Amino acid sequence: METSSPKPIAPWLILVSRSFLFLLFQSLLALIFSLSGNPNGWSESARWWVLTIIPANLVGIYLLNRLFKGEGKRYLDILRFSRATLGKDLLWLAGILVIGLPLAILPINGLASLIFGDATIPTGMLFKALPVWALAVGLLFPLTIAFAELPTYFGYVMPRLAAQLKNSWVAWLLAAFFLGLQHCFLPLILDGRFMLWRFAMYLPFALFAGLVVKLRPRMLPYLAVVHALMDISTLAVYLTK
Repeated sequence: METSSPKPIAPWLILVSRSFLFLLFQSLLALIFSLSGNPNGWSESARWWVLTIIPANLVGIYLLNRLFKGEGKRYLDILRFSRATLGKDLLWLAGILVIGLPLAILPINGLASLIFGDATIPTGMLFKALPVWALAVGLLFPLTIAFAELPTYFGYVMPRLAAQLKNSWVAWLLAAFFLGLQHCFLPLILDGRFMLWRFAMYLPFALFAGLVVKLRPRMLPYLAVVHALMDISTLAVYLTK
């Protein structure tokens, strides 16, 4: 008898979907700039990455909703807080933050200095001045990413790859690796050192977050909230320009 389960290829496609969506929406924006007469359409499109991530997140949320529904499940259930274990989970969260925040923050400047010799070079490439209206719309970036990024890699992909591969550790490594890799496409700046920095700066936190969810799945919604708050602080960097 046929079931409503997705085909085995689905988790593999979703594993690379965010990288593809980032590239797609940046390419569309670059095309618009080029058609409007800008000779540096691709470079200009990279400036607006805080906006191109928003439709990528929305498409990702739509895909997750469809895939979970196809399995007879509710997508938002993976982001539901457990009242029965709230106190214990908050204690876990405190410990997770002690380890996770340094893993998320320290590699940014440390790797930038190691790769470029000057931490301001890659951050200057990433954070270019934007108008106030763009930053206001950009608030949708952290609000949508909470529902799109960690749920994609660790709520959907990781457990399904673990079932297919019969190895949860390989599934964890794959999900974390591609979570780190997606940052090379957000934005895609064709500079090898910049792409290495973007990949390596996020990989430690990706590995840690995936390990936490692997060992304690009900921490996923807490990590999603933390991730959103981290990206709100990312937007704050623009206010210094």
